Amino acid sequence: MAFIFRNKSLRVIRQDVQSMHAYAIQNADGMVKLDAMENPYVLPSSLQTELGQRLGQSALHRYPANRIDVLRHKLMEYVQLPTGYDLMLGNGSDELISLLAIACDLPNASILAPVPGFVMYAMSAQLQGLAFHGVPLTAEFELDEVAMQEAIQTHQPAILYLAYPNNPTANLWDEQVMDRLIQCQAEHGGLVVIDEAYQPFASQSYVLKMQQYPHLLLMRTLSKFGLAGVRIGYLLGAQALIAEINKVRPPYNVSILNAECAIFALEHQDVFAAQAKEICAQRSFLLASLSAMSGVKAYPSEANMILVRVPNANLCFERLKQKGILVKNVSKMHDLLNNCLRLTVGTPDENAKLLSALQASL
Repeated sequence: MAFIFRNKSLRVIRQDVQSMHAYAIQNADGMVKLDAMENPYVLPSSLQTELGQRLGQSALHRYPANRIDVLRHKLMEYVQLPTGYDLMLGNGSDELISLLAIACDLPNASILAPVPGFVMYAMSAQLQGLAFHGVPLTAEFELDEVAMQEAIQTHQPAILYLAYPNNPTANLWDEQVMDRLIQCQAEHGGLVVIDEAYQPFASQSYVLKMQQYPHLLLMRTLSKFGLAGVRIGYLLGAQALIAEINKVRPPYNVSILNAECAIFALEHQDVFAAQAKEICAQRSFLLASLSAMSGVKAYPSEANMILVRVPNANLCFERLKQKGILVKNVSKMHDLLNNCLRLTVGTPDENAKLLSALQASL
């Protein structure tokens, strides 16, 4: 009877949800973990002790309140947010993407983004019942401007996502093409969300151009800054626009412990800036080493990851796992990613192990 009851209870679950796959997280126990674009460096021991004391003094018996506002203002200072603009916090950028879909769920509304791209853009649309329109990149992972403009004019999406740099391709797109697409989206009154998750490693940002485009929102995360376990994302935009989106945010969506960790990190942002500088140096080393490797094509990167094309991604991925190296096999995400792996930039020791194992795995 229990088995029959469980089957019947599935009838209340949406059919499209039943047909979906949950977001997969690879088991990294005992592995060199280079699959999730995390900062590979830990806090210095002295800062670990100081942070532990700070967290121990947090008011865990109260809902988060003033410390959330402290974090918001520290982030505003960190990004040098212009006057007239505001900042909204999310439990990672994933929650912000979901909240944007909720806020923009008008009849016949849709979301548009280049593909391959971050999977949560399409997933948030599906879960909220919005149409998602993916426009393929070119063979070299550049924006197809003509196809993008045609899709914007045809579908008039509520939200246009442009990741800068893109995941998993790791590249920055042509800024003039971006500007024209942003203007094209403005012509029918839609929003543009520029996702700068990898900003600590990129040479360009749209934060200084926000005032040119009142319909533009900028989304960032502290995950790549060095706090992947803390889950803090933030959305920047004109005050009136942020105020409306903020209405669908759950109360107390950021815990006091997460907020305190983020405040502490911003107070010591020089430590994280030095880590980002080292990661960029290691990225250059990896790109040069991979480009010299026979059978490997490494694509340019402005993030803390590198996309490579190998003769056989599935075989190479499994051989790397056997050697204790965990990367991301993205070869099935999109046809343009055939035989591609995504490699996170690690420490010098981790990168040396990756290169040795990859060479042996080809």
